[in-house]
Amino acid sequence: MARADGTSGGAIRGRRPKGQGPDLRQSILDAAEALFSRHGFYGVTVRQVAAEAGVDTALIHYYFGAKRELFDSVFARRAEILNTARLDAMRAYAESHAGALTPEGVTEAFIDPLVQLSLTNDEGWKNYFRLVALVNNTPAWGGETMHRFFDPVVHALVDLWKAALPQAQVRDLYWCYQFLTGAMMLALSETGRIDQLSDGLCRSTDLQAMRTRLYAWCAAGLEEVVSRQP
Repeated sequence: MARADGTSGGAIRGRRPKGQGPDLRQSILDAAEALFSRHGFYGVTVRQVAAEAGVDTALIHYYFGAKRELFDSVFARRAEILNTARLDAMRAYAESHAGALTPEGVTEAFIDPLVQLSLTNDEGWKNYFRLVALVNNTPAWGGETMHRFFDPVVHALVDLWKAALPQAQVRDLYWCYQFLTGAMMLALSETGRIDQLSDGLCRSTDLQAMRTRLYAWCAAGLEEVVSRQP
């Protein structure tokens, strides 16, 4: 049986592992994240993750259990960081704009931490955002996964929107979040679709050009939906 540091006899074979102990665990998560973001949950095997990380499959089972537990570990690792960053940004915005909240300001506070992380060009974050986009569009269990990891921060967004637009129906705010999350995750996935569609006029990797347009678009749509309700 492998020890927690992954060094005991027989647990690791073939390629030399990319790290030891906690570093090895992170290497496995990085490998799984990259593969899941490209191929989805069903398109990846534990054996493929092991090959990518340079470890034996037994070590993955030792650290994480079955494939779904590995996937959940991948998803949870960055979700906590994102949730904390977004809650802090929304709290700071609410405190600095007390009595003068705007839908665009609230939307920016919610989305901008993700954009800032993507602007670091850290491949891990870019893989994670692509993975979230895939999960968000997976009918069988995507909704349940998003519910487990992201609901509290979404409720905080809706509450802050409601403070900015007291006349809004809460039902409409949840619909607007549904539309926002689709636009947000597509923009952060950097698929290259807009590059081809615009004949190079726009680039999906140009996050600076995307960010202000996205915030304005989402806020305008939100205000329009709210204004049309009796």
